[in-house]
Amino acid sequence: MLILICHLAASGSGQLLRPGEKKSGAIMFCSKKKSLEVERIVKANDREYNEKYQYTDNRIHTCKYNILTFLPINLFEQFQRVANVYFLFLLILQLIPEISSLTWFTTIVPLVLVVTMTAVKDATDDYFRHKSDNQVNNRQSEVLIDSKLQNEKWMNVKVGDIIKLENNQFVAADLLLLSSSEPHGLCYIETAELDGETNLKVRHALSVTSELGADISRLAKFDGIVVCEAPNNKLDKFTGVLSWKGSKHSLNNEKIILRGCVLRNTSWCFGMVIFAGPDTKLMQNSGKTKFKRTSIDRLMNTLVLWIFGFLICLGIILAIGNSIWENQVGDQFRTFLFWNEGEKNSVFSGFLTFWSYIIILNTVVPISLYVSVEVIRLGHSYFINWDRKMYYSGKATPAQARTTTLNEELGQIEYVFSDKTGTLTENIMTFKRCSINGRIYGEVHDVLGQKTDMTKKKEAVGFSVNPQADRTFQFFDHHLMESIKMGDPKVHEFLRLLALCHTVMSEENSAGELIYQVQSPDEGALVTAAKNLGFIFKSRTPETITIEELGTLVTYQLLAFLDFNNFRKRMSVIVRNPEGQIKLYSKGADTILFERLHPSNEDLLTLTSDHLSEFAGEGLRTLAIAYRDLDDKYFKEWHKMLEDANAAVDERDERIAGLYEEIERDLMLLGATAVEDKLQEGVIETVTSLSLANIKIWVLTGDKQETAINIGYACNMLTDDMHDVFIIAGNTAVEVREELRKAKENLFGQNRSFSNGHVVFEKKQPLELDSVVEETVTGDYALIINGHSLTVYDQWFITLFNIVYTSLPVLAMGIFDQDVNDQNSMDCPQLYKPGQLNLLFNKHKFFICVAHGIYTSLVLFFIPYGAFYNVAGEDGQHIADYQSFAVTMATSLVIVVSVQIALDTSYWTIINHVFVWGSIATYFSILFTMHSNGLFGIFPRQFPFVGNARHSLTQKCIWLVILLTTVASVMPVVAFRFLKVDLFPTLSDQKRLSLHKVAHCVESISSGCFISLWVSFVSRSASGRRLKRRQDPCVGESLRLGDQAREDLDMLLLTKRAMESLSHLEKICELKIHPRHQGWKRHCIIALAGLKIYVRKPQTQ
Repeated sequence: MLILICHLAASGSGQLLRPGEKKSGAIMFCSKKKSLEVERIVKANDREYNEKYQYTDNRIHTCKYNILTFLPINLFEQFQRVANVYFLFLLILQLIPEISSLTWFTTIVPLVLVVTMTAVKDATDDYFRHKSDNQVNNRQSEVLIDSKLQNEKWMNVKVGDIIKLENNQFVAADLLLLSSSEPHGLCYIETAELDGETNLKVRHALSVTSELGADISRLAKFDGIVVCEAPNNKLDKFTGVLSWKGSKHSLNNEKIILRGCVLRNTSWCFGMVIFAGPDTKLMQNSGKTKFKRTSIDRLMNTLVLWIFGFLICLGIILAIGNSIWENQVGDQFRTFLFWNEGEKNSVFSGFLTFWSYIIILNTVVPISLYVSVEVIRLGHSYFINWDRKMYYSGKATPAQARTTTLNEELGQIEYVFSDKTGTLTENIMTFKRCSINGRIYGEVHDVLGQKTDMTKKKEAVGFSVNPQADRTFQFFDHHLMESIKMGDPKVHEFLRLLALCHTVMSEENSAGELIYQVQSPDEGALVTAAKNLGFIFKSRTPETITIEELGTLVTYQLLAFLDFNNFRKRMSVIVRNPEGQIKLYSKGADTILFERLHPSNEDLLTLTSDHLSEFAGEGLRTLAIAYRDLDDKYFKEWHKMLEDANAAVDERDERIAGLYEEIERDLMLLGATAVEDKLQEGVIETVTSLSLANIKIWVLTGDKQETAINIGYACNMLTDDMHDVFIIAGNTAVEVREELRKAKENLFGQNRSFSNGHVVFEKKQPLELDSVVEETVTGDYALIINGHSLTVYDQWFITLFNIVYTSLPVLAMGIFDQDVNDQNSMDCPQLYKPGQLNLLFNKHKFFICVAHGIYTSLVLFFIPYGAFYNVAGEDGQHIADYQSFAVTMATSLVIVVSVQIALDTSYWTIINHVFVWGSIATYFSILFTMHSNGLFGIFPRQFPFVGNARHSLTQKCIWLVILLTTVASVMPVVAFRFLKVDLFPTLSDQKRLSLHKVAHCVESISSGCFISLWVSFVSRSASGRRLKRRQDPCVGESLRLGDQAREDLDMLLLTKRAMESLSHLEKICELKIHPRHQGWKRHCIIALAGLKIYVRKPQTQ
């Protein structure tokens, strides 16, 4: 297995839509602008000024239809399906008397049913989108209008309006933050609905606007003009300039609050609307929804086209045959049939016959298959929503299937792409170790001086003298505290950097305890560690940072903040200490920071690199720590250039990045940090199951390569059995492609066996084939009577066959059937593989079903035909009339299809029984009704065969023919399946067979019998022991194990889970254990092949 570990600077995933703004199935209609918007100009509190730019309002539309457009648009979409277009064309042909052999209702009834059901489903989905849109658009916000705050619906908010937000409130539009309840215009927001990050982020207003506070009169007079970028979907970037009172102030992403965010831990804030409605970054990311088709959809379309091509070829062959017959034989009948001159042309007769056969054989095109698939998908969606095992009680959140079109894809997944932090891990960071000036702190040593991991047996460092210490923080190396107390300058500078270089915000709770609001758990862990070690971050303002250094308050002047981004992979602060010294403190990825070190750090760099490799090998997340002393004159020149770059409009980001690069050089290395992010509960088991199911897992991480590999082994993505693990370290697409090519060459020629797997949805795949089979079975035979064709089945049977007689059993099987239950699927992940490989629904299976359908059609026709040939009934009357023959064939067909579905059903419910046997009862009810005197009296032309069904089905010979036809149709299938299961069983067959054996064993044990085996252990290896067994001479009745079972036994190991399983099984089955063996331990061993029960003597005997 080839596993690639990709390194990204930052990770995080999430949805770009928040509750009420669903993307699935939605198309966003934006109002058209007269010209492409290059930049946006917005004036505060001036709707008249802003209206001349024709900016969109804050209303959103995710729905596809309205009352007027629903019918035309929905019909247009539905008739993009080939099957629908074909049946519409067929309906038109049936309206032409010269070629129509079937009445129009045989086509229009199923077509209307299909179109209507699909339209109802689409209308329902769109209704909920309308409902969601209305809910969002009618939310209330406080808007500053005419110098007072007024409640206004979201959809009525305009660009340039000033909005007041309160704590825990959703942001209505993209806002420029003006002021807040927090000091210096700070506010906290949660962006989980935008980027999936649950950590709070900080936004801060410009100092000139933060002074406005909550003064409504001053806010109403605010008339600043913002010139900024045009609407776009970049969530992490914003550029603009605010012009107010003759001054210009640069704007960036830190000044903007986006729609979809939630205000947290902030009583109130005011913001100016920059982008509204469809122009917000949230809606810009939603875009236009693409219609997604599954692999089964694509295969179904291909098969339908093949069926249609087969129908055309068949029609051409029959038309040619008709022309030949007309030319050679038909002339003899023309005088008697009173044909017109135009009809004497054999070529024209063949042309008409071609279209006539297209009509007659139309049922081979499975239009109802599409409806069946949609209904089954809908049923599976409800199963997902109702699944209690996927219900999260912590937040009372059930699983929710937001679309019904992709359900079966859950059984065909080949790749899982996952973030590491917060997905595989808890995203709760703990400071574990550090390297300062070439010395590691955090290691624990035993009495002999050897490093040990037995931290639980060591006494943790006490922080009781520090009243601000975090009581949950644990550190086991006392040497670090000794270095701090001794005044080691490097250690002090290291901890000082951790307390200064971050974006953490602090506040005090009611008990006077410091509470840190962090944007990154890494920063929280480092700042908390510094706090416990005596360097306590106290507070910050836009101009200062205050920390407590070993009990002494020290305030640093914040001169510049060089923020972190994915490209820089580092962050820095420039501060002036009370002594007037200017220092740059920096932390970041070691690969980035080491490139910017002063040459004098070479020896320390080598030592620290070794420490980082050791940390990474233990799965810890690492950062390098460095600083630089700056000259006052140099800094002033640099800061002047930075101010100019911030005020620039063109290439501002590039100029700022260049200045950052210039000052972050010649750094002095201090050391490195290492924090731990533990794996979440169940990750190892989940990854193991996915791997056994042959699902390839890709994990994206920003960690060092060694850390990524260690995490891979920790969560079982990488195992010792993997001999071919490749490191792809290319930096460009060309390099990566070349390294992948080399890795593939190394793997070439090797046998790669991957695990296979299964989910509940696996059975979804063959059900389409069942529908196709039924459609194929109903292929009509045509009788040539006086030069015109006539179908064997009557027109009402053709109309009702797929709609009434056979639809519900197929739906019941597709929705409820299980080859094995969910627990067995979880126990045996290899059952997933058939779905991945499309082994249950593919072209090969389709042609097998076609052959089966052809065989069944031949049996259905020729057995009754041969039985009725020149035969009289029990009453002496001739029974070989057309309608009696049709009734016999139709009855045989309904019974054969029902029996076939019964054979295909593995899991019976009451609904399956009602639908299967009820469909047969429904058929007979409708049959006798259509052949009744009463219906003939009402519709004599439509139902002319009075009493035919009653007369035919009272004949014993008819029922014998039906029985013979059914047996002849079904027995080959039964025989084939029996041989296949016996000779070439699938993994599902093996699983079911083993479960049946276990059930038989349990039944025997419950009836008083018992089985016991003496099991002794012999040393096998350090990793496990092989089992030996011999039959207990005291056994009253023993289970005879075959050779394969004995080989399986040799490979089984007794596990804790096995013991628990037997205990559970004993409670369920109430096993009766012989008194003589009450002191024996019993073990239950669960293996992939199934469950076997063994009893062994206790080890004490």
